[in-house]
Amino acid sequence: MDNEKNEIEEELDNKIVLNDENGNEVNFEFLDLIEFEGEEYVVLLPAEEEDNADEVVILKIEDTDSEDEESYVSVDDEEVLMKVF
Repeated sequence: MDNEKNEIEEELDNKIVLNDENGNEVNFEFLDLIEFEGEEYVVLLPAEEEDNADEVVILKIEDTDSEDEESYVSVDDEEVLMKVF
């Protein structure tokens, strides 16, 4: 029973909800945090798109004015995306 509870908690810890450009909530599964050339990137798997199960989203982490919050920014440079991937 305790192992089942720990697995559920771990599963919940890997879920991230972000807002898209239209303000809609989008669910992701956190896969990894990568440091590349002094910058940090998160690798996320869209949780609701079953058609694109093999696609991941890579976002660059940027600091905000608040110490408790981070901002995730899309990466347009294909070369950087491939190296992070």
